[in-house]
Amino acid sequence: MENVILEKNGHVSKITINRPKALNALSTDVLKDLEEAVNTVKNDDDTYCLIITGAGDKSFVAGADIAEMKDKTVEEAAEYGAYGNKIFREIETLHCPVIAAVNGFALGGGCELAMSCDIRVAADNAVFGQPEVGLGITPGFGGTQRLARLVPAGIAKEMIFTARNIKADKAEKIGLVNAVVPAEELMATVEKMAAGIAKNAPIAVAQAKKAINNGLNGTIDEGIAEEVKDFSDCFATEDQTYGMDCFLNKVRDKQFSNK
Repeated sequence: MENVILEKNGHVSKITINRPKALNALSTDVLKDLEEAVNTVKNDDDTYCLIITGAGDKSFVAGADIAEMKDKTVEEAAEYGAYGNKIFREIETLHCPVIAAVNGFALGGGCELAMSCDIRVAADNAVFGQPEVGLGITPGFGGTQRLARLVPAGIAKEMIFTARNIKADKAEKIGLVNAVVPAEELMATVEKMAAGIAKNAPIAVAQAKKAINNGLNGTIDEGIAEEVKDFSDCFATEDQTYGMDCFLNKVRDKQFSNK
């Protein structure tokens, strides 16, 4: 993969968009490499948490590649939007939690990529925005849908309609990001969080992610029914027996088997 680096440390994998000279813009080639990396993680049951970030310290992902998009036909634009959304949904529904380590610009497709992750941690130099209407288009990789689910609808509409960017502190204030840390501490902070997630029972974490995501798309009664099923299914796992035995026997250093 020329434009994406996939690394693994223990049970934590990391995808780095590696096109820093173009501020990690999402060309079709980048999207293809990202899809390949995501599919690799998807097929790796030994990955308990995934980090997504951008190369360099200026940009997470500055957006889609405008030069590549400019002359697309309606049909080509529809294919491009569907392709990006397909990859971002794969990230959103991945078996393990995904943390976006947002370093610098997260604009357009970059903001949409971050929003497809479960958790967003931003460097204090991060900038978020959906500037598409200033280019004569709408967000095309899920921005109109995810932003209004993550922040109040009025705030989402303001961001999209005005095409104005917001800084990291404002993004934290409106709930778009979980935390803001000094840029030099970003990766250490995210890696520590990922390691903490990976220490827990991976099947239970995956079930919890599924219950939250599915519940958000239905009624609370449907969500509760989903939760009861996911909760009870955990009792068929070795990790449930082991985890509760450790609790009762005051064992702190647990090693779950993912079974």
